[in-house]
Amino acid sequence: MTKPITPLLAADALIELVDVPGRPIVLIERKNPPYGWAIPGGFVDIGETVETTAVREAFEEVSLHVHLRGLLGIYSSPQRDPRGHTVTAIYIAEASGRPVAADDAKNVGVFTLDQLPSPLAFDHAMVLEDYRRYRETGAVAPLRFT
Repeated sequence: MTKPITPLLAADALIELVDVPGRPIVLIERKNPPYGWAIPGGFVDIGETVETTAVREAFEEVSLHVHLRGLLGIYSSPQRDPRGHTVTAIYIAEASGRPVAADDAKNVGVFTLDQLPSPLAFDHAMVLEDYRRYRETGAVAPLRFT
């Protein structure tokens, strides 16, 4: 049997700072293309779980130890990443402390949902709208077939 050719797999952590009033979120400004502000995350290594990837990437990019609370959703549109078809699992995470930009992060910022930076990379505007709905209603991301 031939090995199938599949999309790349990634994991992101939408980090809420629990020690800051209003639980703002941490975003990175990407050092590499595609440029823009993004949810910390990256590609799954062989032998690694998706959850472990989200925790590892959060530490590598913003120097925070995170606790994953749950899965917001899986984002799989073939157009979501201009580098090629990439599927990502977006986790909601908690952390305390001050984020510091590292690894692929040119800069790091702490934002409320009412004051997000621009431009946002990938499909993260849609992800953050899903997250806003989650914070308001507790509903996870909807299923998207197109």
